[in-house]
Amino acid sequence: MKKSRIIELLNQDIEGEHAAIIQYLVHVYAMGEGEMACEIEAIAREEMRHLDWLAEAVTKLGGIPSFTRGEMRTAGKTVTGWMKNDVLAEEDAIKMYQEHIKAIDKAHIRLLLERILSDEQSHLGDFKHFTSKAGKEGLKDISGERKDKTTRVLNWGIEHEYTVVLQYLLHSYLAPNDEMKEEMQDQAVNEMQHLGWLAEKMVSKGGHPKIEHSRIDRSRKASSMLTADIKIEKQVAAVYAKAAKETDDPKLKKLLTRIRDHELYHVKVFSDLKKTVKE
Repeated sequence: MKKSRIIELLNQDIEGEHAAIIQYLVHVYAMGEGEMACEIEAIAREEMRHLDWLAEAVTKLGGIPSFTRGEMRTAGKTVTGWMKNDVLAEEDAIKMYQEHIKAIDKAHIRLLLERILSDEQSHLGDFKHFTSKAGKEGLKDISGERKDKTTRVLNWGIEHEYTVVLQYLLHSYLAPNDEMKEEMQDQAVNEMQHLGWLAEKMVSKGGHPKIEHSRIDRSRKASSMLTADIKIEKQVAAVYAKAAKETDDPKLKKLLTRIRDHELYHVKVFSDLKKTVKE
């Protein structure tokens, strides 16, 4: 099989993992705290690891990882309905990995996909169990329909954080050296934390997190990547500072100020890194 075709198939897998991550996190945030929510979040983290492994494989083959999100199953008005959709998502993933394992003739790629397939088969069993458990325990969607200045700020923050998670991950895979790669991935993890904090705050305020992203920078040169990353961090730090100043909610003010401080730290990290990179 041609290398370009293998990259194409792996990128399909990446897009599927991306969709699963967001689908599962949407369900976690809307369910609130609880044992099952924690277990589903752990599954989402495993899907993140799958995405990372697949993106590394694409990069080693000379390709560019796809950060297009695959199709999510968003129907369902109850937690039981969500879990049924998650079962279907895992069944789709299993079928696709099985097909790709048969199609790809490179042993190390097949081994990777077989490893991921094993996890997906385990996840399928988990979600079948959660479908039954959700009904027995009467689990409900605890998010609300509140729409005001506070929820607009929170959804803006969620959109930004989701965007830069993708942007920094892409830049990490295209980085010319290990130092830049590690820094980009570290900051992506930090931005993922921010997304979680904001989504949880949204639910606590009676709103519903909207996890969508805007355009990500797709520069290929390290200096261009870091210039874009510095620019967006400066812009967003200013927005968080303004929002923190305007809110009367002390807990929200504290959260927004904390995230602003992290973003300013990222500016310093990226600025220092830019001085050292060689194309």
